Amino acid sequence: MSAVPAVRVALLGAGTVGAAVARRLTDRADLLEQRVGAPLELTGIAVRDVSRPRDLAGVPQGLLTDDPESLVDQADVVVEVMGGIQPARGLIERALAAGADVVTANKQLLAQHGVELQDLADRAGRSLEYEAAVVAAVPVMRTVNQALAGDKILSISGIVNGSTNYILDMVARLGVPFQEAVQQAGDLGYLEADPAEDLDGLDAAAKIVLLARVAWGEDVGLEDVQREGITGLTDADFENARGTGQVIKLIASAWCSGPPSARRVEVAVRPTPVAADHPFGLTREGTNMVIIEAESAGSLRLSGAGAGGDETASAVLGDVVNVARSRVAARD
Repeated sequence: MSAVPAVRVALLGAGTVGAAVARRLTDRADLLEQRVGAPLELTGIAVRDVSRPRDLAGVPQGLLTDDPESLVDQADVVVEVMGGIQPARGLIERALAAGADVVTANKQLLAQHGVELQDLADRAGRSLEYEAAVVAAVPVMRTVNQALAGDKILSISGIVNGSTNYILDMVARLGVPFQEAVQQAGDLGYLEADPAEDLDGLDAAAKIVLLARVAWGEDVGLEDVQREGITGLTDADFENARGTGQVIKLIASAWCSGPPSARRVEVAVRPTPVAADHPFGLTREGTNMVIIEAESAGSLRLSGAGAGGDETASAVLGDVVNVARSRVAARD
């Protein structure tokens, strides 16, 4: 047993991502303790129905609870992966007010209410971290927020929704009819419970909003996104692109223009023809890719899995380790 007091971690949600986080907190306990400098103690997992079977091999079933408020009140770090706006927002506000740091993967909540939540976190002197909300395991947020903090970011563009990229890749590369490709994606579980979140570009819009806020410090919202999904595409559109050596990709983009005194940040999500040999054109199936253009660093490409339980859990745990380290350091 470690003589160092544990950092208490409360987990909200035990779906695909939540279950992966719980398993890794359990089976990587020694590794995480080494990296944090103190044990990470999973104190509970809040769920709606404690009797429902879940993929929690190796995780004590006694940790499941349907009382998230009590769990949050006793935590040092709260991990929110339940999704949706409420009760997630209220629980995050409660956690921050109680002095906990928060790690979340909830992109829609952050896109709609992230400015208010960040303000609450700042006033409470606590951290609100959300690497996992944008492109899962690929450290895009950390690159923009930390690695390029001393640079001037000019633009960000990318394939940030793996579900639509799978569909578009099936059509372009394998010749699968568009509607059939959509059906395949649904059958494979790639689409959200409400497929419109993917197909209408809402998921991509939320992600590019979060990136734009961090890149330029502007209060960009979903209402600012020039958004067009892929539902209006036809097989003729794909044939026309193919005839010119192009493929169609759903590209999310953000760019900054104008002088510092009148700076303007624009954001868009659109189906866009790109050359078949362009890095975006070569991005296959559910893979994501983001290209960042910076004044000093030049062009940076980040690519990898943009979804999945273990992949998203990797980003969540990275944030958990970082905020836990800060708490341990503050004890000294």
